[in-house]
Amino acid sequence: MTAVTDEDHGKGKSKGDSGEKPDGAKDGRWDDGLIARRAAAAAARDADEPVPVLAPADDDAEPQVEAYAPAGGPLPARLDALRELVGLSRARLDRDTLAEAGRVLDEAAARQRLSSRHTVVAVAGATGSGKSTLFNALAGAPISDTGLRRPTTSQPIACSWTDGAAGLLDRLAVPGRLRRRPHPGPAAFDEALQGLVLVDLPDHDSAATEHRDQVDRVLALVDAVIWVVDPEKYADAALHERYLRPLAGHAEVTFVVLNQTDRLPGEAADLVLDDLRRLLDEDGIALGEHGEPGATVMSLSALTGDGVPELREMIGRFVSDRTAATRRLSADVDAAAARLRKVYVAQGRPGLGERAREEFADRLAEAVGAAAAGQAAEREWRRNASRACGTPWLRLWRWYENRGLPGSLDRLGQALTPPEEELTARQRVEQAVRIVADDAADGLPGPWAQAVREAAFTGAQGLPEALDGLAVKAGAPGAAKRGGGTETEKGKSAVDRLGGRPPKPPRPKWWPAAVLAQASMTLLQIFGGLWLVGQIIGVLEPGLVTPALIMLGGVVGGPLVEWACAAAIRGPARRYGQDAERRLREAAAGCGRARVLDPVAAELVRYREVRERYVTVTEFSTTGR
Repeated sequence: MTAVTDEDHGKGKSKGDSGEKPDGAKDGRWDDGLIARRAAAAAARDADEPVPVLAPADDDAEPQVEAYAPAGGPLPARLDALRELVGLSRARLDRDTLAEAGRVLDEAAARQRLSSRHTVVAVAGATGSGKSTLFNALAGAPISDTGLRRPTTSQPIACSWTDGAAGLLDRLAVPGRLRRRPHPGPAAFDEALQGLVLVDLPDHDSAATEHRDQVDRVLALVDAVIWVVDPEKYADAALHERYLRPLAGHAEVTFVVLNQTDRLPGEAADLVLDDLRRLLDEDGIALGEHGEPGATVMSLSALTGDGVPELREMIGRFVSDRTAATRRLSADVDAAAARLRKVYVAQGRPGLGERAREEFADRLAEAVGAAAAGQAAEREWRRNASRACGTPWLRLWRWYENRGLPGSLDRLGQALTPPEEELTARQRVEQAVRIVADDAADGLPGPWAQAVREAAFTGAQGLPEALDGLAVKAGAPGAAKRGGGTETEKGKSAVDRLGGRPPKPPRPKWWPAAVLAQASMTLLQIFGGLWLVGQIIGVLEPGLVTPALIMLGGVVGGPLVEWACAAAIRGPARRYGQDAERRLREAAAGCGRARVLDPVAAELVRYREVRERYVTVTEFSTTGR
């Protein structure tokens, strides 16, 4: 029996690499106490067949297979996408959510740095399931202790068929004194098993907590696992709920072996095996039947050896394929992606549509009073026309009203202004921001929906004041009051607060002619009136008809000119008001876009980026998740 201890496991070489024989070496054979004596006795019984000597392989030899994953395989691209996904998500997702993905990336990088021509297979099972007996049967020698005392296996024991596995065993934290080589014989020299590293684990249901911790730690690092169950505990809830069900996505690197079939009479072994398959199917584990990928399920008796050669042959094909590490890492990526699905996959098609943008602009325009500003601009145009083309007597009456005397229209307008106008405008802005944020976040996963809302609300800070400034510049009704300040400041007009009057409405080309005509009508009235007065006081010769007609022409012509001008300016005034409303609406929409919509759109673009990375991670899933 070869029982080599990797004393120099830190360098990945055994003592045999130095060319010197240790103390237990005799005639080129390894002597390790009781195990070696049993091997010698077995060799003596078969004197006609010489016992071959298994020399340690050189770690520096050229590996049979350079890498598990081909250069063009999907795993490197998936790992890169997962790495980018984690990097882009750190600012939006908490550390616990990304912890599993980070662990998978770290373990994948660590595994790819180590030997690519070795396959690490763990043998796991419950107390008394016979996993150590099966481990010894596969190795061809009693390497792992077996017996009635429980737990028998307290630390992982490793058996490596070839050299160069020291780094892998260091990663599993297997002590050098517990690293073995198989017994020289058919099992040791099986070409298909070259590169196999078999690890016997402690009992996963051990009463010792540290044993269970070691099982959990090693199972997360090995390339494949052989679960050994017995007829009594094959349906144990602890096994299925804690291990098999969570690792259902790792079916392609999983063997489930029903041991101790020698204890079952007749067809009982087949019945138990069928029930075991049923339980595995309920756990979500795909079974490798009819050439389909999935877990390997079989029955055997490690004690009698029945079925062990078949298992060894399956493991040989599995190891020779040299894809176990890739399939294990792919399954780990699938599991990490499945856990992250709820934080990356949206329901529906979230985003900012054109309709949502237009409705947001409409609400801001309503809050800023764009329609009222347009109406005010139209009235300003008409007022200017009335001042220029109206009769002097009408302008005098309007001047009297505009002095702010009791009962005037301005006083009435101020009295009708609601005292809570500022609060109402602010509430409208906040409502518009809240609605557009909800529309953009609709269907997004929780963290990204929260990020979109935070971007909208953060950008909306100061938006009411900015919109009020636009309203003040446009001279919108009530804008001065919404701006806040003292009572004196609130009483000032928008023009006074800006330090000047907004640009006056442009005058049509016919305006000077209308003004001249109105001035002519006024002069006719004055001339006719003076003529009549001169006749009354006797300065001029009597003749009332002519001056009366002249005065009447001026009196009638003035209103006619004013009416004609009012009819002529109706269209331009309306267009001017609409243009003022449009400009204020566009200014409000631009302000809202810069402060709210653009930050929200940036968050949505960030989400789409991580969503594309997530799609890349899941695109070549090996488990269908």
